[in-house]
Amino acid sequence: MNLKDILAISGEGTLFKFIAQGKNAVIVENLETGRRISAGGTAKVSALEEISIFTTGEDMPLAKVMDKIWEKENGGETMSHKLPDTDLKNHFAEIFPEYDHDRVYTSDIKKVFHWYNILHKLNLLVKEEEKKEEEKDTEAKADVKAKAAPKAKKAPAAKKTKVAPDKTTVRKKASKSE
Repeated sequence: MNLKDILAISGEGTLFKFIAQGKNAVIVENLETGRRISAGGTAKVSALEEISIFTTGEDMPLAKVMDKIWEKENGGETMSHKLPDTDLKNHFAEIFPEYDHDRVYTSDIKKVFHWYNILHKLNLLVKEEEKKEEEKDTEAKADVKAKAAPKAKKAPAAKKTKVAPDKTTVRKKASKSE
């Protein structure tokens, strides 16, 4: 998943898209409503691409966790983040069995499911592999079109004429003594 420029702000129940960096704040746009706000210096802003989930081995980036949810749900929505804690933990363990049960809290699992469902609803969940394949397909089609289209002949260039440089005269100021 490509989570570039998608932000979470502590205390807000939704995700935001990075718009610009202000002098003392970050300008963001709510992904669901499209409303722009500024997140001040005291707001805790986290980029989704920098968030990782604790595992028994190395930490796993959130994008890979989202990929696993995508595969488990066959590209559909996952369960609601408002279900009981035990259901959420069991479902998360089915999707991601190697997560660290001691360091990953239920609130973290709720956020992951909630973020996944928001991104899914807005069609922002595109796997990296699919995106690369689409780019290759469009590049291949562009190559085919470029080869099939006849090349237009270039018009002959206009003849350049030489222009003599401007001759300017420099006048000396007459001194008062003269």
